Amino acid sequence: MSTTLHLLSALLFSYYLLFPTASELCNPSDKKVLLAIKEAFNDPYVLISWKPDTDCCVEWNNVECDETTHRITSVTVVVGDLPGQIPAAIGNLPYLETLRLHKQANLTGPIPYAITKLKNLKYLDLTWNNLTGPVPSFLSKLQNLVYLHLSFNNLSGSIPSSLSTLRPLSSLRLDRNKLTGTIPASLSAIKGNGLYLILSHNGLTGEIPASFKDTDFGQVDVSRNKLKGDISMFFGPNKTTQIMDFSRNQFEFDMTKLEVYNELISLDLNHNKIYGSFPKAMTELQYLQIFNVSYNRLCGQIPVGGRLQSFDYTTYFHNRCLCGAPLNVTCS
Repeated sequence: MSTTLHLLSALLFSYYLLFPTASELCNPSDKKVLLAIKEAFNDPYVLISWKPDTDCCVEWNNVECDETTHRITSVTVVVGDLPGQIPAAIGNLPYLETLRLHKQANLTGPIPYAITKLKNLKYLDLTWNNLTGPVPSFLSKLQNLVYLHLSFNNLSGSIPSSLSTLRPLSSLRLDRNKLTGTIPASLSAIKGNGLYLILSHNGLTGEIPASFKDTDFGQVDVSRNKLKGDISMFFGPNKTTQIMDFSRNQFEFDMTKLEVYNELISLDLNHNKIYGSFPKAMTELQYLQIFNVSYNRLCGQIPVGGRLQSFDYTTYFHNRCLCGAPLNVTCS
């Protein structure tokens, strides 16, 4: 009896794949791929709505279809139990624009090469998983990528210079991995609108590439690495970066020479080897909300004016010889 039921179920499954109902919007080829992906993930509960006898454009969670073509354009699974590796079948969704697998604690292994078949992909978010291996250089084949987010994984190795060919990229997040090596100078070639460059919490070494002077970032965070040298290439009259975090590195330069500008909202420089004093323009930063220069080698009087006295003493403490408010140290 059980064998007969099993056979009947298999026949019905095949029937719904080959002969979807006349009113069904879901493309049968895309539906077949999605069911293969579900099977590869060992039929997880998070994909319980993916059933062969229902319309994937209407009744399935975690997917979106184009309103005109009804091809799958988005697969988004946030907080679930997807086990194992990302199946190669994911590459067989030719109209996919968004792939987001976020906070899947049991998602392991490398990023598959099959992902390069997704020529229309714009948003790739594989954050907060347990992916291993390198940041693949083959991701440069995804020439329409606007967002590349691989944060909070166990990726290792260096940042591939080939990512510089992703000219539309506006957000590159590789933070909280185990990346080593230097930051490729070629990344300055990315000309996406206000590029967010987030590389914090890795083991990156060396100096910031001088070529970055020609790139205007929207946000920069390279905190908690082992970087050294100067960061002046991020500053200047033609820059509009609003949020910058260079904390907990080994940067060593004269802060007096920084060309700060009024658009700055957040500047964190704590735990470095920065010396000198404050540029006079610091008192003109009207929008500065977050500021920290603690644990450096700065000297001289904290300038009076602007927002500099609105921060508490912890913004300035543990420097060589800073004085003036809000520190309780009188300037001689």
